[in-house]
Amino acid sequence: MANWTLKEKSVGDMTVVIEGDEWKKAVTKAFNKLAKNLSVDGFRKGAAPRALAEKRISAGQRFIEAIDDHANEWMRAALAELGLTPISQPQLDIKDVNADKAELVYTFTVAPEAKLGDYKSLKYEVEDYTVTDGEVDEEIGRMQKQYADNEIKEGAAEEGDTVNIDYEGLKDGAAFDGGTAAGYDLKLGSNSFIPGFEEQLIGVTAGEEKELNLTFPEDYHAEELKGAAVVFKVKVNEVKTEVIPELDDDFAKELNIKEVETVEDLKNNVRTRLETRKKADAENKAESDLMNALIDMTEADIPDVMIEDEVQGQINQLANQLQQYGMSLTSYLQMMGQTADQLKESYKEQAANTVKARLALEAVAKAENIVPDDADIEKQYQEIADQYGMPLEQVKSVIDSEMLKNDVRNMKALALLKGE
Repeated sequence: MANWTLKEKSVGDMTVVIEGDEWKKAVTKAFNKLAKNLSVDGFRKGAAPRALAEKRISAGQRFIEAIDDHANEWMRAALAELGLTPISQPQLDIKDVNADKAELVYTFTVAPEAKLGDYKSLKYEVEDYTVTDGEVDEEIGRMQKQYADNEIKEGAAEEGDTVNIDYEGLKDGAAFDGGTAAGYDLKLGSNSFIPGFEEQLIGVTAGEEKELNLTFPEDYHAEELKGAAVVFKVKVNEVKTEVIPELDDDFAKELNIKEVETVEDLKNNVRTRLETRKKADAENKAESDLMNALIDMTEADIPDVMIEDEVQGQINQLANQLQQYGMSLTSYLQMMGQTADQLKESYKEQAANTVKARLALEAVAKAENIVPDDADIEKQYQEIADQYGMPLEQVKSVIDSEMLKNDVRNMKALALLKGE
């Protein structure tokens, strides 16, 4: 016999009563198991007479052993009977146990039921977008700058020029850490140095030496340099200016873009790319607005464990991305001046919205009787394999089919809301 009592935050108690022949058989089996391992002076291990074993093995020992041996089995049967799926590790409490029965309470969390609003009234509205001639010209100008060459300049440095310098920073007449470099290329106007450094180098020429009297900002990251007055001794090795290639057919060909041979081809190619980008941005915004509206009209008492799991999943994803760049999560936290707990806290709101959105889509799928078929699942497996360049069977071995089925179901629910 089993029953379920739901409490707050989707946490509940599943009470299971084992009695009659089932309980007696479990206790007898437990006694026999304990008897086989019983050591009594004068007898081989497990060979003591039954009467003696019954005296040595208390009723309490037998009951606890029976529960230890069968607790998971009884829990699985009760879950199947009640149609429950835990999303947290069940905690077992023995409420009552005697020769006639065992009353067990399994406490765990289940996924909450989301209460939908009038989801059928939601609108998926993609904003109009256009690509202007000015935007095309701006993008081509950016491409020209990418292919610009730096040429030696004989005259004075101007903003936008690059100066190659040796420099030494002194505080109270002594060099400080990180304040010295040789052969450093600095683009004037890049604001990569402290205020005043680049401005004072405008007008210098190759071979010139100059002292810069500066003050570090009060919010500078190095404690010993905050608000400090310093002198930088700078030697200018050379001045280089940026020469942007002319926009002509030769430049268009050098870009090595498929089917681009002329300036006109290039403009058409850039316009198409910008239109594709704007279309994707508009569709993403429309989908985001739709989901935010769905989240706002959905009620769900989200258990803490679901948010915690989602937070951990997002942090694991961040760690994997950092690993691709050769950085550990620990190094990232040190660089950002954050603790692991602060990082988790920063993800909580986003994680709560993600969980609520998933629950809302599951509720829509349930209301609309959306059930993915085998062809839907196979198609999604293939798309993942194509996206990551992996063999299909390898993808199937990594991604659980039931989990993928849930994702596909939610994707189909979203497509329905979008009117697709």
